[in-house]
Amino acid sequence: MKTFKMIVLVGLLAIGLGCGYSKKMGAMPNIIQLTPASATAGTSVPLEVDGTNFASKAVINFNGLALTTTVVSSTKLEATVPASADMSTGMVPVTVTNPATSGGLYGGGTSAVTSGPMNFTIN
Repeated sequence: MKTFKMIVLVGLLAIGLGCGYSKKMGAMPNIIQLTPASATAGTSVPLEVDGTNFASKAVINFNGLALTTTVVSSTKLEATVPASADMSTGMVPVTVTNPATSGGLYGGGTSAVTSGPMNFTIN
């Protein structure tokens, strides 16, 4: 009886995974370049992020703050860093997050995924 239950459980698990009821990781965004790579503390800065695998609703994160982001293409994002976000000198991390997508009626979809950081210098 235990063997039968195990076979049924494994079979249901395999069917569930095979039918797309599990979430898959989305494409990992990758930052190649920040333009500019630095700014003066306390100033508002237009920021361009170049890289790969940017989703249509990708978001630039500046030191953990999600910025209002314009997706130009799958390799270019733009946002404005507010003056209040860069008040202290030093290095701050910039990342890009591709948001989760729903799987619709039959499940699936993808989980949100965030790039590795690239440092932005505040002078």
